[in-house]
Amino acid sequence: MDTAMLDLLVCPLTKKPLHYDAEANELVSEAAGLAYPVRGGVPILLPSEARPLRDEPVPGAGR
Repeated sequence: MDTAMLDLLVCPLTKKPLHYDAEANELVSEAAGLAYPVRGGVPILLPSEARPLRDEPVPGAGR
């Protein structure tokens, strides 16, 4: 993941910074409790495509 791009990206729900989890190939939003996939080097910042980090539903995540 390009670190310059990562500096520009924020969570679409919370507008807070994301951090890259290289092992899972995901961008993680601790604030929203979501992990956004990175496919073919492209971050998929759609809440409906995100994986919840915890068991309870996240408001606005479309799940």
